[in-house]
Amino acid sequence: MDKAALRRALVEQRLNLPDRLQRADQLQRVMRIWLVDRPDTIIGGYWPIKGEFDPLPALHRWKEDGELLDEPQLRRIGLPVVDKVHKTLTFHAWYPGCPMEEDAYGIPKPKDTELIHPTLLFVPCVGYGPGGYRLGYGGGFYDRTLATLQPRPATVGLGFTHGYLDDFEPEAHDLPLDAILNDNGVVWPV
Repeated sequence: MDKAALRRALVEQRLNLPDRLQRADQLQRVMRIWLVDRPDTIIGGYWPIKGEFDPLPALHRWKEDGELLDEPQLRRIGLPVVDKVHKTLTFHAWYPGCPMEEDAYGIPKPKDTELIHPTLLFVPCVGYGPGGYRLGYGGGFYDRTLATLQPRPATVGLGFTHGYLDDFEPEAHDLPLDAILNDNGVVWPV
């Protein structure tokens, strides 16, 4: 399997989905329902690029919902900041309107906000397959980051149905996700 060609094809397909906005709306709903009974108060997300699903509206709603509980909870959202030397990620507090700047790859990141430690990470999927394995962009940032985080946060992949790869074979260094959500619902664990 030529993973570079597969990545390019999947990103191209995602960018050209005629119903991408409707799919995104469906995945927002799936994500919000999935979060209802989660105990987490610090969740890491990502800034969407290349037609990825945007988790930030659902996460912001989750944060606001925490303030409306009978016993209000301070909930926090983090976005990844790249450590170019170690090729890992740290997570810094994000909120709508917070100061942002571009990272080394041109992706917006929070500027000068507090370092936080999520107990749950939502990760983008270029593709995904059986067993909870994810195809990313090939940089290995999430795998290296997860290998070093203690305690390891729960991981949930987010992607559209077109990204499912029935014959996807993970490599030895690939770590399975704890769950994968798409615009049809929960696809892992089955």
